[in-house]
Amino acid sequence: MGEKLLIVESPAKARTLSRYLGKDFRVVASVGHVRDLPKNELGIDLEKGFEPRYEVLPGKRAVVAQLQKAAREAEKILVATDPDREGEAIGWHVAELLKGSQKPVERVLFHEITKQGVKKALEHPRELDPHLVDSQKARRVLDRLVGYTLSPLLWEKVKRGLSAGRVQSVALKMICDREAEIAAFVPEEYWNLDAVLAAAVPPQFAARLALKNGKKLKIADQATAEAVRSEVSSLPFRVAKVTKKKRQQHAPPPFVTAKLQQAAYQRFRFPVRKTMQIAQRLYEGVEVAGERVGLITYMRTDSVRVAQEAVEATRAFIAQTFGPDFLPEKPNVYKNRQAAQDAHEAIRPTDVTRTPESLKAFLSPDELKLYTLIWQRFVASQMKPAVFHVTEVLVEAGPYGFKAKGEVEVDPGFLRVYREEREPEEGEEGEERTAKLPPLEEGQHLTLCELKAEQKFTQPPPRYTESTLVKALEENGIGRPSTYAQIIATLSDRNYVVKEKGTFIPTELGKLVTRLLTQSFGDLINERYTARLEEELDAIAEGEKPWREAIASFWRAFQQDLAKAKHTMEDAKAGVVTDQTCPTCGAPMVLRFGRFGEYLACSNYPTCKTTREPDDTGEEAPTCPLCGAAMVKKRSRFGPFWACSRYPECKGTQRIAAKTASPNTPSGVRCPQCGEGELVEKRSKRGRSFWGCSKYPTCTFTLPAKPVNHACPSCGAPFMLEKKSVRRGVYLQCAQKTCGHIVSPEENG
Repeated sequence: MGEKLLIVESPAKARTLSRYLGKDFRVVASVGHVRDLPKNELGIDLEKGFEPRYEVLPGKRAVVAQLQKAAREAEKILVATDPDREGEAIGWHVAELLKGSQKPVERVLFHEITKQGVKKALEHPRELDPHLVDSQKARRVLDRLVGYTLSPLLWEKVKRGLSAGRVQSVALKMICDREAEIAAFVPEEYWNLDAVLAAAVPPQFAARLALKNGKKLKIADQATAEAVRSEVSSLPFRVAKVTKKKRQQHAPPPFVTAKLQQAAYQRFRFPVRKTMQIAQRLYEGVEVAGERVGLITYMRTDSVRVAQEAVEATRAFIAQTFGPDFLPEKPNVYKNRQAAQDAHEAIRPTDVTRTPESLKAFLSPDELKLYTLIWQRFVASQMKPAVFHVTEVLVEAGPYGFKAKGEVEVDPGFLRVYREEREPEEGEEGEERTAKLPPLEEGQHLTLCELKAEQKFTQPPPRYTESTLVKALEENGIGRPSTYAQIIATLSDRNYVVKEKGTFIPTELGKLVTRLLTQSFGDLINERYTARLEEELDAIAEGEKPWREAIASFWRAFQQDLAKAKHTMEDAKAGVVTDQTCPTCGAPMVLRFGRFGEYLACSNYPTCKTTREPDDTGEEAPTCPLCGAAMVKKRSRFGPFWACSRYPECKGTQRIAAKTASPNTPSGVRCPQCGEGELVEKRSKRGRSFWGCSKYPTCTFTLPAKPVNHACPSCGAPFMLEKKSVRRGVYLQCAQKTCGHIVSPEENG
């Protein structure tokens, strides 16, 4: 028999599979995409039903030639690209390029890279799914139509190098809307009155004033608080009601992609991009005791479904490791969200007996953290609920009612393995309290030990973190979890947002772009419409709607808005008045766009020549070393610096690099030279930034620009370099000198 050809995306996956399959198979990697729309033109025939025109990527001609040669020599051709819509589309592109071999191409899905999983998948090949291909084709056409029409409009109205995207712009709008809510929020004063009480048996406990004459009581000011405090302090306290109940906390389901991204950020502060990069390595295969094996199932999923054999193995593991008391009578079953595609299983360990402790010697610290999180969540998902005894007490003092709550964990259940980290929800103020309560009976008299009044203010909704932004995108049905990392990276790369204490703050530029787009494209750049588009893409994937029909419907509305916007959209090139004031004369500041980026300038120019950086993040400005006046941030071609606010009378300056440099800032990119270290930001003796291996001096690899975890679409290099020019703005360029492929702002958006 001849050799079978198996085509995958990743070289790492190809190496793992080659070890499993032996001499009967030749495993070759496409290294990601092999074809795409042309780089410098729309590449979509609007007159012929939005037909896309694909080209072989310049850096992939050698790869395609290798695939075609291998296909001619092979007895059978199998495509095993990633088991999602994008992987289906890549498989289809490969099949189109291999038509000359005159052999059918079969599709194989590897949901886990293990010997058993691979063998099972090879026993059930299928044809490429045209509906999944059409869905991904529609997504690519939609994104190209938006990116290649809106971005040039922003170049014309604001400045070159900006970008807009179908999902990116909605995510930015959500961040800007949240900032507007915070700015418009008016805090309301209120007071808490807590009584520290003692019963016949310790301990003392605190009860909070909640009622008056049986109705909810809210104390709005200090005068009322003091009056109530004075009245209550002379009243007897009595237990009016004791309610005891049992509360069960059920185990959460195993991870889907978005929930894994949120949990990894909450527990480890892993950026979304880093989480997906580590998960990819765990899926594709890690060297464990001389064997290369995939440790988790495919990490791009929206389903909580789990294979029956995995459930049975996990239940056996729980019974043996933790005891039968932690095992429910029947397996826990979880329901998918209504919009879930359910293409493959939840994220789980491929072998539950590979505990985190057994893998410590084979994984990097970050790989071990993420694997531990996935393993714990999956094992916990098949355990009993945690049980709590909850006691709620109502204490009366005359007409006033005080409430206290106590909770005791009596059976840890799944909490024996996994406890969730959690960020505050919108509007939460941390008022929920539980205390250890003494034995209490109705009618029992209590002694007042202390009466404490505390002033509080209502809080605005919190700014988005990576975790809460992912959660909001998921809940609104915007984009797909596999795209969230790139969306977040693009917003930062374009200088549309900055991060302060882990939260996103829109820059003046981000606010301007959002305002211009929503004014002209408000019916398209909004959460509801974007979610509806995602539903249409799902319908295409299910074969329920032709992809050209969905694109045509979008294009009709978009064309009308675009034609109108070209004439009515505000021209911001001359500058835009902001709500910030000049620190020198108090006049409004104007956002302007200069050679070295945007800056704020006083609207009283030339009478007042004050300029400064538009998006300071709370850093305290130093005083001028020459005259003692306050300094302001300015920017030159060498970057930002402090300058005296009395310029030109005083020309004092101070470098920022020495104060704000953050050496060893991680990039999340593994060193290509040693394969062990991570590329981190460093500073030269002259204060210039460069990127080098964290294993220095053992490894001396360096780069002049920031590496970004974005595979080169041309040659497949695992990362690209972030660069910036006046003409392009921020863009990505392949780190391989022989390739040099550039991802333009509109492509990357």
